[in-house]
Parts: sequence; C-alpha cells; structure tokens
Amino acid sequence: MEAAVRLPPVRLQVHWTERAAHGVLVAVALLLLVGLLLPLGAILSQALQEAEGRSGWQHFRSYLASPALLGSLWNSVWVSALVTVIVIPLAFAFAYALTRSCMPAKGLLRSITLLPLLAPSLLSAISLIYWFGNQGAARGLWQALGFDGIYGAPGIVLAECFATFPHALMILVTALSLADARLYEAADAMGTRTVRRFFTITLPGAKYGLISASLVVFTLVITDFGIPKVVGGNFNVLATDVFKLVIGQQDFQRGAVVALLLLAPAAFTFAVDHVVQRRQTAMLGARAVALVPRPARGFDAAMTAYCLLVCALMLAMFGMAVFASFAKFWPYNLTPSLDHYTAGIVDAELGGAVLNSVLLAACTAVAGTVLVFLGAWVLEKTRGLDALRPVVRLMAMLPMAVPGLVLGLGYIFFFNTPWNPLNGLYQTLALLVLCTVVHFYTTGHLTMVTALKAIDGEFEAVSASLKVSMFTTLRRVTLPICLPVLLDVSRYFFINAMTTISAVVFLYSPDTRLASVAILNLDEAGDTGAAAAMAVLIAGTSAVVTLLYLLLGRWVERRTQRWRRR
Repeated sequence: MEAAVRLPPVRLQVHWTERAAHGVLVAVALLLLVGLLLPLGAILSQALQEAEGRSGWQHFRSYLASPALLGSLWNSVWVSALVTVIVIPLAFAFAYALTRSCMPAKGLLRSITLLPLLAPSLLSAISLIYWFGNQGAARGLWQALGFDGIYGAPGIVLAECFATFPHALMILVTALSLADARLYEAADAMGTRTVRRFFTITLPGAKYGLISASLVVFTLVITDFGIPKVVGGNFNVLATDVFKLVIGQQDFQRGAVVALLLLAPAAFTFAVDHVVQRRQTAMLGARAVALVPRPARGFDAAMTAYCLLVCALMLAMFGMAVFASFAKFWPYNLTPSLDHYTAGIVDAELGGAVLNSVLLAACTAVAGTVLVFLGAWVLEKTRGLDALRPVVRLMAMLPMAVPGLVLGLGYIFFFNTPWNPLNGLYQTLALLVLCTVVHFYTTGHLTMVTALKAIDGEFEAVSASLKVSMFTTLRRVTLPICLPVLLDVSRYFFINAMTTISAVVFLYSPDTRLASVAILNLDEAGDTGAAAAMAVLIAGTSAVVTLLYLLLGRWVERRTQRWRRR
C-alpha cells in the first residue's frame, strides 16, 4: 500500500468583516481596561504604597484603629440600612397600587414619582433646608416630632428616601407586573383569604425584586456624596470622609483606603444581587395568563389616597426648591424674582458651567450609546476571540459595583501621573465623558443585551448563507429594530450626566466646571438660593430633553416600527 499522503491542514480564510468585528471587541475591551480596571488598580496601589517605613497594610490598621473614621463606617452602614427599611415598604405599596388596583391617573402618579431622577440628589437636601432648617417654613413641625434640627442623620435619611424612591419603584413595578393570574384564580377557588394569598403568592413571586430593590437602595445611599455634604453637618460618613481626606487634607493614601472600604459594601451587594438573579426562575410561562386587576371600590380608594399622599410629598419637596429659587430673600421677602438665577449664572459666572454640563451630557449620550451598542452587538451577534469575551462581559458588569466617588478618585491616581501617556487627558472634558460613560455603562449594556437577545439569530445565519455582510445586516435589520432602545439608553446617559456629582467632583478644572458641582460650591459658600436655582435649572433642562426624546421616539416609531403593528 502506498503511504498515506499527509496534506497540510486547511485554514479557513477569515472575512474582513469578522476581523473588523474582532477589532471592535478589542477596542471595547481596551476602553474598559483604561477607564475602569487600571484606575481601580491605581487606588489599590496607592492604598498599599509604603510610606515612612510603614507597610501598605498598616494604613488599613491605622484606619480601623481610629475611632472617628471607624464611626464614619458605622454611620454609613446604619443610615443606609434605615433608608432601605423605610423606602422598600413605601415603594412596594406604591408599586402594588399601580399594578393591582384600578385607581385613576396611574400614568400621571407614576410620572410624578420620577421627578427626583431629573435633578441632582442635592435638590432634596436643599429643599429640606428650606422646609425644616433654622429658618424653615415648617421648622416647628419638625421640632414637634422630636428632632432638634434637620442637619445630621435625620436630614440625610429623609433626603435619601426622596432620592432613592423612584429607583426602588421601577424595580418593584416590574416584579409585580410579572404575575400569573391562574395562581390567584386557584386561590379564589379554594377560598383563600386575601391576607393569606398576599403572603403565599404575591410576596414569594416578588421576592427577587424586593431583594434587588433593597440592594440598589442600600448601595445608592452608602455611596452618595451630595446629600451628606449638604445636610450632614457633623455627622460623618465614608463618602464625605473621602472628600475631606483628598481635597481638604491632601492625604491620598488614607483617602485610597477609605475608597476601598467604600467599594466593599457596593461590591458585596452586587455579588449578592448576581447570585439572586441566577437563582431567579421565570414567573411567566408560555401558558401564563396576565393578571388584570378587578375594580374594588374600597381598595382602589385606599390605594388612590396613599399614592396621592406620596405624590404630594414628592411635589412638596420638589416644589419647595422651585419656590425658594424664585424667592427674593428667604424668609423675609418671598416676592418672585430672578435674583438667584442672576447671582448664579451672571454674578458667579456659572453660565459656562451650565453649558459644560449640557455639552458633557450630549457627548456622553452619543459616545455612551455608541460604545454600549457596539459592545453588546459584538458580544451577542458575532463569533471569535472566545477567550476575550468573558473578560469583556465581566468588565461590562463591574461599573455597577463601583461608586462614582471611588471611580473619580481612581482617575486622579491613574491619569494624573507623569509617566502615563494619557496624562494629557487629565482635567479635560474628554476625561469627564470617559468617566461618566464608564460609571453608567452597566445599565446601558444590560438594556442593549436584552434587546439584542430578543432578535432571532436566524437573521445572521440567513445573511451568511446569502453572503450578505454582517454590517449590512446590522444596518438594515438590527439597528432599525433597536432604535427605540437606543433612544432610551441615550436619554439615560444624558440625564445621569447632567445630574452626577460624585463621579466628577475630583476631575473638573476651572475651564470644565459643571452645574451639578457648582451647586455644591454655592451651598458651601452659603448661597443656598443660588444653589437651589442651579438645581432647578438642571431639572428643567433634563425635563425638556426628556420631552424631546419622547417626541423623537414617537417619530422613530412611526418611521421604523410599523412592523410591530398588526
């Protein structure tokens, strides 16, 4: 027999479009590496750096041995836990009213609860000062409740409840809307009482939403910087300690230690939430029947009264900031005037700060949406570079567990070093855009991944069999289908970039001052009226842009989403 002829292995030629997709994946990985992992590594390096004969671990020991700083850690934990215990039942009751009652004007009531998302968290703190401060309109009521003043833990808890309520509500509304009516019909057939049905069907069905909402609220409170800075007084928390150590005392090593401790609770809650989501089972099966609430006069009236009370408190908090921003001289001359707006925009020369915020938000909305979409698309709709894909997925999820204050401090340590070739980006608008995009990357990424997973992979398979470029499929199929989601992600980036404080408070320069940070500076200078005016201006800008996005969304739906209509 003739010897078998060994042929060289056949190497399939990789099409240029696949190489381009691989290049996009590598670019996204490098951007997340530079914008997230390396700054976090710089914080760890700074915290463990030896100084004056002391090892890095001694910085942690000295911190834990300091009663004052250890007290800040305890204050952060118990205040965050208290806010969570207060907000979750209130938000659950509101979500229950929206999904299980037939009360009127549900859309209007839910829109009112979203008002805190349009303004920086500082707005609630400023409103509390005008309501219950030393010259507050309802100071007597606050003292009658047994509180000496609004500054300290009571003010932080009350303001954080206002700021975090819409975040918990959105999660709980989603959890309660995924209910199978067949379970309730079976319970009715067996004569189950309403209370027993609530504890055996409703609560178990919403337990994952309750856990996720609790973790989100806890993380938002423990990492928030603006509210404790304005109404905290002498009540110290971890977030304000980082600011004082870095800005006030220039103690970067101890500031890095506190930043790592601030990162720990957020990372822990993120890990718990990840485990909970993995154990979550589908609530709506293929044969499920959507639960439609039945009219019940007494229950609907009670739910309406409760939601009206919550919305009244929301409007009172938001309306006080608007009213105070126009009051000429609080509390002696309440004549409407534009003096505070003039003092903030003209006299304090903060008109440029407002324009910088709008420019930052616009750049973040465009760059963040493009980056999130390309990152999600190459992960879900392309193949190759299998070793890199899990790393990119992990980096895309990490920003959710990193507080903005920690990320901003990491940018100082990483970008403000002479040896770094990217040092030229420090204190520029480009770096602020990068920090903001990375800070809010995870939510946009999860939203886009969900939308892309809903598109059948047969589109790409058919395109490949017809030798149609994947980029042609992207342009003619994927993009038109995902346009409404892209607009939602872009709006999310814009509003958060307008209102963020913690992520950028360390990174701005005199030329890149932002309106949200200007609120903090005006309040520190004692010009609370101008601070309120700036907060209202940000909220108004966010509201106008939200309206424009809604109008653009309707136009896009008419032009590109006709296939959804029957």
